[in-house]
Amino acid sequence: MFLKEGTAFFIPEFQSKIFLFLYMQKRWLFGELANPDLVESLQQDLGISENLAFLFAKKGIKDYEEAKAYFRPQMDQLHDPFLMKDMGKAVDRLARALETQENILVYGDYDVDGTTAVATFYGFLSQRFSNLEFYIPDRYSEGYGVSKAGIQYAIDNGFSLIVTLDCGIKACDRVKDAAAASIDVIICDHHTPGEELPPAYAVLDPKRMDCEYPYKELSGCGVGFKLLQAFCQRSDLAQEELFQYLDLLAVSIASDIVPITGENRVLTYYGLKKLNQDPRPGLKALIELYKNKNDLTVTTIVFGIGPRINAAGRMDHAGASVNLLLAKTVEEATNMAKAINDQNDARKDFDSSITEEALMMIESDTEMVNAKSTVLYKEDWHKGVIGIVASRCVEKYYRPTVILTESNNKATGSARSVLGFDIYNAISECADLLEQYGGHMYAAGITMDLSNVEAFKIKFEEVVARQITEDQLIPAINVDTIIFLDDIDFKFFNTIKQMGPFGPQNMQPLFVSENVHAENVKVLKGQHLKFIVKQEGTDTAFDAIGFGLGDYADLISSGMKFHMAYTIEENDFRGHRSLQLFIKDIKFE
Repeated sequence: MFLKEGTAFFIPEFQSKIFLFLYMQKRWLFGELANPDLVESLQQDLGISENLAFLFAKKGIKDYEEAKAYFRPQMDQLHDPFLMKDMGKAVDRLARALETQENILVYGDYDVDGTTAVATFYGFLSQRFSNLEFYIPDRYSEGYGVSKAGIQYAIDNGFSLIVTLDCGIKACDRVKDAAAASIDVIICDHHTPGEELPPAYAVLDPKRMDCEYPYKELSGCGVGFKLLQAFCQRSDLAQEELFQYLDLLAVSIASDIVPITGENRVLTYYGLKKLNQDPRPGLKALIELYKNKNDLTVTTIVFGIGPRINAAGRMDHAGASVNLLLAKTVEEATNMAKAINDQNDARKDFDSSITEEALMMIESDTEMVNAKSTVLYKEDWHKGVIGIVASRCVEKYYRPTVILTESNNKATGSARSVLGFDIYNAISECADLLEQYGGHMYAAGITMDLSNVEAFKIKFEEVVARQITEDQLIPAINVDTIIFLDDIDFKFFNTIKQMGPFGPQNMQPLFVSENVHAENVKVLKGQHLKFIVKQEGTDTAFDAIGFGLGDYADLISSGMKFHMAYTIEENDFRGHRSLQLFIKDIKFE
């Protein structure tokens, strides 16, 4: 890792420090070093500091043109939608259905990605076509994906075309049922396909093995958006009308935790602009309830807007979220948003109580405490929050986790993983015990016979224990570079800010400053750390805050020097702008 002294970079005696970091509370991971020649070239060509040039180089930026494309995303950077396998077939079938006034059913999953996808697809088409209806499966009576009840609804109500959004890639049997009833299906999904693709009229999924689409990480809403983009091109419709739905697409990308790279970064960049300047009524009503004073970011969507949209499907039926997102006026949206917000409050209560119960189950079982994985089952846990509970258990015990409950006489559950461990592959090795499963590297859903729960628990632990490394069982943070506190000013911060929107695979730069000390140390609300941080040899001082780091207060109050990992944020208090450091971790020599 590089440490800056004066104006030159040199490699310090850092091996022992890395060893120290690895075996303390969290691992501090420093990625590969950037090419020094590239750093120097960027510094000269762009007129930027070494620290910024180093960050640019780590992002893969090699010259001015690449820097311009990165810092100034443009909608013309989006790929041609017809590069996606089956796109031509899908557009032709959709156009034919519209021309002949067929009945079309827009079928979406009940999470944020699915409901925003349905609101986007249905909202756009309904402006020019009336024989259209949307369908969201009930989480409790139907479960995830394309259901028997959903296909039967299409049969009973005379639909001849179903478009699935954020689901369907493994719905082989259900697509066969539809075909037997002379119903065509267009699948728009982004999940990993199984060995067999459904026999649909068209299957749009960039993760298909035979799909050469250049960008593989679209959200489910993103795949639906690409179908509409292709439809606009084929029909000579102005795409600006479609771009009015970018606020929904940004919410889907952020909430589904897909990488903020490539097309997703461009779409999120413009989606956030619309979300902050002119959001649709339903989102505006949710934003007002969230009471966020600053511009929304990927992070605030994840923690503020996404959970509220999800709450309808977790506590009742996700159709309420779609209706909210389709609302025409703020007045119409306000009451619906309040109802969903109340459901979110109820969800929090369930989340809290079930998480407490789950953690107690682990802590009371020595074998479970020492295991490499967590699998918990309780028949009366609320199905709508078990994914959240799984995430809370990962935060506490940091290992692959599956939380199960009973639903329709089956054990159904959600799985969450840790950095670098593919939980979808691990679950796949237990497929003989499962009736249904799907997902991706870090999150999955499963269904099994109740009699298989104990066998699954044993086999999943065997698979995880065999595959996971010791490092993967230790929480890690990825550090970009080491800087001095006096490297930080508003010019530096404003350039970093333009590297957003931040999210998976385009994270906000995380810095380390070594040998700093604290003054005026306080603990807020019994758990949050706040102090003024300084570094020897400079007069620079910053306010620093570390959420949940209050236990460090006594140590840093003693005057002991420490190393600090942090991001840089802007604080605007009564019109006074200042920079503040958000601490992610603290380590001592």
